[in-house]
Amino acid sequence: MRVEVAYSPAPGQVDRVTIDLPDGACLQDALRASGLPARHGLTLDAGLRAGVWGRIQPLEAPLRERDRVEIYRPLRVDPKEARRLRYRQRKERLQAGGG
Repeated sequence: MRVEVAYSPAPGQVDRVTIDLPDGACLQDALRASGLPARHGLTLDAGLRAGVWGRIQPLEAPLRERDRVEIYRPLRVDPKEARRLRYRQRKERLQAGGG
């Protein structure tokens, strides 16, 4: 079965590999076969977040033909906190007379 494994080490950058796996392969098999975790200094442990087609899955999750396996970067800022900061900055600009 053919699957794609993708990792974005930084915004605007994507490292993608298409690999062939035997039927019955799981997410962890795809990650190992792709070589992406090793290339980017990631380890296959409980802290690695990966999924299929945008949905986080356990490393034992079975794969299907043409799945897209994705390795997710850790969040640098909590999304709620980032939204609060943007709101405050916009409010301050508007109060200062900026657009």
